Amino acid sequence: MNLSISATPRTPGLHRPRRLSRLLRLTVAGAAALTLLATGCSAGGSGNGDDASTLVAYTGQAGDYQVNFNPFSPSDIGGAGLIFEPLFFINKTAADADPKPLLGTEHTWNDAGTELDVTLRDGVTWSDGKPFTADDVVFTFQMLLDHEALNSTGFDGTVTKVDATHVTFTWPEPAYTAGPDVLSATVIVPQHLWKDIDPESDVLEKPVGTGAYTLSEFKGQAFTMEANPKYWGGKPKVAKVRYLALSGNQAGADAIAAGTIDWQTGPIPDMANTHKNFPNYDTGSVAQNQMVLGACANADLGCQGPQTDPAVRQALFYAIDRTQLNKLAFQDTASEISPSMALTSTQADTISAKVDPEVAPKTAEPQTSAQVLEADGWVKGADGIYAKDGQKLTLTIEVVTGWTDYITAIQTIAAQAEAAGIDIQTAQSSWNEWTDKRFKGNFELAIDSLYQGPAPDPYYLYSYFYDGRMTAPVGTKANGNNWSRFSDPAVDAALDALQKLPSEDTAGRQAQFDVIQSAVATQMPYVPVMTGANTSVWNVKKFSGWPTNEDQYAFPAVWSDFDAAEILKTLTPQAAS
Repeated sequence: MNLSISATPRTPGLHRPRRLSRLLRLTVAGAAALTLLATGCSAGGSGNGDDASTLVAYTGQAGDYQVNFNPFSPSDIGGAGLIFEPLFFINKTAADADPKPLLGTEHTWNDAGTELDVTLRDGVTWSDGKPFTADDVVFTFQMLLDHEALNSTGFDGTVTKVDATHVTFTWPEPAYTAGPDVLSATVIVPQHLWKDIDPESDVLEKPVGTGAYTLSEFKGQAFTMEANPKYWGGKPKVAKVRYLALSGNQAGADAIAAGTIDWQTGPIPDMANTHKNFPNYDTGSVAQNQMVLGACANADLGCQGPQTDPAVRQALFYAIDRTQLNKLAFQDTASEISPSMALTSTQADTISAKVDPEVAPKTAEPQTSAQVLEADGWVKGADGIYAKDGQKLTLTIEVVTGWTDYITAIQTIAAQAEAAGIDIQTAQSSWNEWTDKRFKGNFELAIDSLYQGPAPDPYYLYSYFYDGRMTAPVGTKANGNNWSRFSDPAVDAALDALQKLPSEDTAGRQAQFDVIQSAVATQMPYVPVMTGANTSVWNVKKFSGWPTNEDQYAFPAVWSDFDAAEILKTLTPQAAS
């Protein structure tokens, strides 16, 4: 069956439960895509000479990989999860999932919520044969304290070694919300090697971890992970995982049609009928990541352009026809989004009564956009586009080349925004360049998704993306995920207050959510678009054990590092037929 993604494509996928998300997207790649696809096949695509226990994955990488297995780098291509492990794994798709032991086996809080004791797994070794001990844990968290640029979760406690298999994390005040980040969002690195490197710049060409896989081969168009025979959890049944670099979503869809890859998280045509169209494949989907047009929003930190005006961001929010957008760009797989940025599916009870509208409009409201802009001094010109102080309301949205659904989304939004007097332009670049622009603030708008934290609580998204202490002036890499450079002291204070409140204090927590959500919904540093359904397509003939609706043991996305590691450790190659 011929697969083709039209000029009006589809949906998500690439990177990071800990820091940033790298999401798949769009391109009709033509001969160039087919050339890259052929290269992938010759390198050992599924069904083309690979061992039956080799899984071929496509993460959405558009263009050649640049070697970087530093798990703390925004440009990490695969260090976290498979090679480097956190202490525990928390399944963020389950509201009440207990942390699954990895390098840690037990954890307990003291009554005051100021001390978190962790028991470490005994007998674990690094892939170079050296023993894993409490010294590695202490070293890792001290490194985060010493290097702000690496401290994406904002760890601000202390960690002390009790003995070789016990550590204690301590905070001067209650720090309940820090627990999931400490336990499941920070990978542990080997002190005996990392003490001699620059953790902010070293790309780690030969990574050494405790994880289920080790790096066996790297080339720009593909790299291969090999099952670690000395893994503390037992050698995985999937012997090798090969990650291909293609040209974008079209090439990924072509690869599914040709049977040359086993797993991708991203769009293919007629997604709902995947198993019917391709009997060897099926899909898994969870709607959890909020798609946004993130702005370099803070003029005080050096952001330049019309998008620094909150009125412009609000006007763009109202200019979007989300029903049309969902149909044209996302195969009607996306769902509603709240300006509060709390998930309406699982966090609706935290949405403040002060947020109006509670949910983004389904259709465009150009009249509301006009009211917002004109009240702020913008005047519509003869060409139908607003201007202010001689500056035309033109905005450029950055997107990764090959992210087809997002490119189609921008094209659709551009047409909708024009009807509201806003001119939208598109700038495509490689993933590395796009990432560098965002984290250094050299952009106006960028389309991406904000991701959830290690527990089903909106606090984590707010702390990752809206904490003013987790950013930096334009030209300097943000020392966290707040790439919009949003800063509001009231929000920072509310985040601090939430850290001290146990989850059962719903009234006290809601008072702080009211503060945060009022600012988030009014200032909109990340303009809400829709909540994306992250849909994976995977080979059910070659491998069994994929997550299902009945057993959603991990978030089903190839780019979600820790979840992907759990999935790959669970899969079993099927007997050759």
